[in-house]
Amino acid sequence: MKTRHVLLMRDLASARMAVASLHTSGMPEEDISIVARADIEMERIPDDYRNASTDFIPAALRGTLGGGGAGLLAGLIGIAVPAIGITVAGAAAITLIGAATGGWAAALAGSAVPDPIRRRYEQEIADGRILVVVDVDDDDPEDTVRIDRIVAEHGAEPLSFSEPSAMR
Repeated sequence: MKTRHVLLMRDLASARMAVASLHTSGMPEEDISIVARADIEMERIPDDYRNASTDFIPAALRGTLGGGGAGLLAGLIGIAVPAIGITVAGAAAITLIGAATGGWAAALAGSAVPDPIRRRYEQEIADGRILVVVDVDDDDPEDTVRIDRIVAEHGAEPLSFSEPSAMR
């Protein structure tokens, strides 16, 4: 499992140097991204490092679980009430329809919601500060050493953000 860490950089030049140092130390490219104000990202950050993620996948998963649960409950009620006449296969179909509908609706809503990093550090991003986001493998203590070294070398400020990055 990986944990997401966020480093606040003074400017884009220091963020680029930090990313280069992470690469040099062996951090995989897919584990590093940069978050910045839209005008900075569009003009100066390579596409590979832009973090333009939304809450799409987590929202879809939550919606699928919620819709499936609601569909299962409706199907079980349909089985329990003889007048409705739903069979076990009908209850399974209602569960699947609920899961699909819930996942679809939540994914649509989640596609418009920024990811948690953008929501939490909205003011820093608006002020033109640059965030370097690193997904650190929990089983590899060397990754933590790399992050600490970047903080020391490039004047990064580690932010109090540490959450699992299960979707990566």
